[in-house]
Amino acid sequence: MIYFLQHYWWTIVSLLGALLVALMFVQGGQSLLLGTARNKEEKMLLVNALGHKWELTFTTLVTFGGAIFASFPLYYSTSFGGAYWLWIVILFLFVIQAVSYEYRSKKGNILGSGTYDIFLFLNGMFGSMLIGVAVGTFFTGGSFVMDKMSITETFRPTISYWTNSWHGLEAITVPFNLLMGIVVFLAARTLGLLYVIMQIDSDTLKTKCKSQVKVTGVSFVILFVILLAAIFTRTGYSVDPESGVIAPVQYKYFHNMIETVWPGIMLLIGILMVLWGLGSNYFSSGKRSFYITAGGIVLAVWSILLCAAFNNTAYFVSNYDIQESLTLYNSSSSHFTLKVMAYVSLIIPFVVAYIVYVWRALTRKQINSNDLNAPDSHKY
Repeated sequence: MIYFLQHYWWTIVSLLGALLVALMFVQGGQSLLLGTARNKEEKMLLVNALGHKWELTFTTLVTFGGAIFASFPLYYSTSFGGAYWLWIVILFLFVIQAVSYEYRSKKGNILGSGTYDIFLFLNGMFGSMLIGVAVGTFFTGGSFVMDKMSITETFRPTISYWTNSWHGLEAITVPFNLLMGIVVFLAARTLGLLYVIMQIDSDTLKTKCKSQVKVTGVSFVILFVILLAAIFTRTGYSVDPESGVIAPVQYKYFHNMIETVWPGIMLLIGILMVLWGLGSNYFSSGKRSFYITAGGIVLAVWSILLCAAFNNTAYFVSNYDIQESLTLYNSSSSHFTLKVMAYVSLIIPFVVAYIVYVWRALTRKQINSNDLNAPDSHKY
């Protein structure tokens, strides 16, 4: 039973991670503030179109962290507690995003809206990229040591600790992690461009976004294919569920995709949906391009995250000692905790239904300059 629950909760956590990547279209849209949206009106339209959605991304990030903490606490303590400099930078970038939306248009703003636009741009570009770097560590691991008996020590009661003083920042120097970060950024920017085309009633801004999505979308697809090749040719680490012994296996993630079957099917469907969404934007009005492309990205990312841990795979490898790597079996909560949480998770469909209802209410019509000038409108 606990075997099923461990895989069930990794499925939920992976889905949250995939949804987070798709919802980072907000960050992708913010990256348009410098270079694409050139005048004050275009920037106001862009910020206010995204301002209704930025909380969804932040909330999903927090929910992802909470789900990891509850279901796989050892990963939470090892990554969030050991690689804390990486996560602190990510948190800082999301904090300045929240501050920017709150104070950008407030009276008495001494920094000026331009300063907050720069903050939003930094969050849009580097926030999304560093999230991708953090996701990349599911495949590249980290420099940590795990010893459950150390929890009994008086002066250092921690199960795992980092073996270098960089505490996660070294992940940025790993080429695979950087590639993952760039792919996540391009996915976010592509979705941001498609969202602007769908949601903002401005011919000049739409024209610029349609032109840019041809470059960004193609770049995203090409680098995503390169990323898949890098994942499928990597050496992964297989764990024996009985003994817990971990051993390297060449092409492990490719085997995972083939042997588990349904993640591979999801990946193919996701890729086809992305191509369909981008193609509909290139060759037609593309009214639904945003939703089709976002759905494809969710399926593709979900399948990749599933294969990072399914099929008896170590999902967070210790680069110090592979036998101390984290797996679904040695890092999960107790059977009782996972079981109680599984019952609680039954309310998720109702939460999703509410989010869909609110989303539709907020995106029922396109935003234009008249909406910003209305006396009762809220401006970010």
